[in-house]
Amino acid sequence: MLNYTIIVAGGKGLRMGGDIPKQFLPVAGMPVLMRTILRFREALPEVNIILVLPKSQQDYWKNLCQQYQFNVGYQLADGGQTRFHSVQNGLALIPDNADGVVGVHDGVRPFVSVETIRRCYEEARNSKAVVPVIPVVETIRKINTEDRAVANSQLSTLNSHLSHTVPRDEYRLVQTPQCFDIQLLKAANRQPYCDSFTDDASVVEAYGHPITLIDGNRENIKITTPFDLRMAEVLI
Repeated sequence: MLNYTIIVAGGKGLRMGGDIPKQFLPVAGMPVLMRTILRFREALPEVNIILVLPKSQQDYWKNLCQQYQFNVGYQLADGGQTRFHSVQNGLALIPDNADGVVGVHDGVRPFVSVETIRRCYEEARNSKAVVPVIPVVETIRKINTEDRAVANSQLSTLNSHLSHTVPRDEYRLVQTPQCFDIQLLKAANRQPYCDSFTDDASVVEAYGHPITLIDGNRENIKITTPFDLRMAEVLI
C-alpha cells in the first residue's frame, strides 16, 4: 500500500496585507510551504508528495527552491478554481489503480505534528476517512440564519436576539491532513461541484461515507493573518 500527500497551496495572501502569497512568507528563515513539506517527509519518509499551486505562482516557487536549495522531491499539479478542483488536479497524478491512503493538507499548516500525521494515515487504513480535530475552548454564539446578512454587517453592535449560545462540547475545530482511502477520495471527487464542499471531508460525506474524527494537535494552526505569522515565530 502506498501513501500520498496532496498539499494544497493556493492562497493569495490578501489577509496578510501584502503582495507575497502567505505560503511563501518566511518563518524563522524558511518559507512556510517548505516547512510544511518537510514535516510530511519527516513523518512519512516514503510518502509521495503532490504539491498543488496556481500556475501564476509556480515560477516564483521554483525560484524560491533554488534560493533556499530546497531539494525535497514532489510532483507539481496546477491549482483549480476552488479547493475541490485543486484536489481533483492533484488526484489526477495518482494512478487510478493505486491502493493506499491519500492525505490532503493545507500548505499553510506547517506545525502539524509528526504524531498527528502518522495517526491520521494509520486510522485511514481502517476507517477510510479520517479528520483530525481539536476541542472548542471558547464560548460559541450562533447567529440566527434569518438575520445573518444583518448580523454580518453589524457584528460590533449585534443585538442579543440575533444570536444565542450553543454548547461548545458539541463542536470541534477541523484541521488537516484529512486522510482517505485513495479509491474512496477519487470516487467522491467525481461528483459535481457543490458550494457546500468546504473541505475534503464534506466531499466524502456527500458521497455517502462517514467521517472518523481523531485528535489533532493545537499547534497545527493555519497561517492566514499577520498575527498567525507572529504566532508561528513563537512556535518555532
